[in-house]
Amino acid sequence: MAHSVSGGTVLTILFISRLLENSLLNAEVKEGEILPPTIQRLMKGYNKYLRPFFDDGPVTVGMSLDIASIDTISEINMDYTATIFLRQRWTDERLVFEGNKSLSLDGRLVELLWVPDTFIVDSKKSFLHDITVENRLIRIFPNGTVLYALRITTTVACNMDLTKYPMDKQTCTLQLESWGYNINDVMFYWTRGNESVSGLDTLQLAQYTVEDHYTSVSEAVYETGNYPRLVFHFELKRSILYFVLETYVPSSLLVVLSWVSFWISLSSVPARICIGVTTVLTMTTLMMGARTSLPNANCFIKAIDVYLGICFSFIFGALIEYAVAHFCTLTHADAHMLMYQMHEMDDDMNGIITTISTHSNRAKRRKEPAVTPPPAPASAELSVGPSSPSGSEPKPEVSPPEPTNWCLTTLATLRKILRFISCCHIENPHHIDNYSRVTFPLSFVIVNLLYWTYYLYF
Repeated sequence: MAHSVSGGTVLTILFISRLLENSLLNAEVKEGEILPPTIQRLMKGYNKYLRPFFDDGPVTVGMSLDIASIDTISEINMDYTATIFLRQRWTDERLVFEGNKSLSLDGRLVELLWVPDTFIVDSKKSFLHDITVENRLIRIFPNGTVLYALRITTTVACNMDLTKYPMDKQTCTLQLESWGYNINDVMFYWTRGNESVSGLDTLQLAQYTVEDHYTSVSEAVYETGNYPRLVFHFELKRSILYFVLETYVPSSLLVVLSWVSFWISLSSVPARICIGVTTVLTMTTLMMGARTSLPNANCFIKAIDVYLGICFSFIFGALIEYAVAHFCTLTHADAHMLMYQMHEMDDDMNGIITTISTHSNRAKRRKEPAVTPPPAPASAELSVGPSSPSGSEPKPEVSPPEPTNWCLTTLATLRKILRFISCCHIENPHHIDNYSRVTFPLSFVIVNLLYWTYYLYF
């Protein structure tokens, strides 16, 4: 019973498809367009809902691409928009006919044939051109080979790594996959390997150059099965000249402009403050303008952000340098007075320490006669020595530590602190500008060498 029901279902589907085909053919005839006899013979008994070799293994579909243009590459949306000519070839044994010439048919007749259900993976938006008619090409060869070509414009996602922007290289892909037929039904292959994709050699892009491209064949694994997939890889290298002229050169010139203040007198407060504040504000505006054209949600620390941060640090450092130099100028006279007082305090402390030491020695000498016995002649010492049974003499009493020792230690520590302060004293504040004229440019050159070496070669 089950077999009879399934057989009836298949017959019903074939009957409905035959009615649809006949209605299409009748519609063409009603419009006055009579199909050639060869096409009528091919379409007789043809079912477009069944793939070729339905009961005899998968059908192989060869593909090739012609890149007409890459219109836009967006870092903000992380995608690119390209116009391509997609050509597909396969063999349908039901379309074999006698002769040695191919048949070029109207693109609208593709509705009568079986075609692969190819789609573009990661496509955000795609459309088929239809001006003045749908841009399709259908050609049938005597051995049953079918050539089907389309003109498509598609916007495809491309994951980008912008950590080295604008010295970055991006690798994008264009993936073609079968939607409903798995690898048991359809097999995809590139017709000429890496040469299956053309048009990139003559392609002109605004900010990029195509460095390399290649093709690969893979399988897409899903819950419903494994599906054939063709992948076209192309590597894009960004042209840095625009960013050098737009960002790097102006930011470097702003750093050099901030160094002009080192040659202006410290007494010219308005001039130096004007240069410092102007360069800081200009650099801030330049940084904000560079960030508006890039995505912020991805939290990339880009190479251009690092360079702008370096330039801002040098400009801000030049402004801080003037603040330090000006402060040292104002306190220079007070510092001289402080040093003079420090020397006087040092002399006073030396006198106090000498006086305390003298009084301490006198006190010790006064206590010594009361404790120490009077000296005896040498002969008496010789006679008394052996008569002493224990051979020991009375020891003098040790005096307790005096508070003068603590005072001496405190004064010595204070002297060391004053000497350390005197070492940190700047004799001439104008030397700060002299040192800055050398250290700032030299440091900026060294940092630039490290920056460009790392981002260009690592």
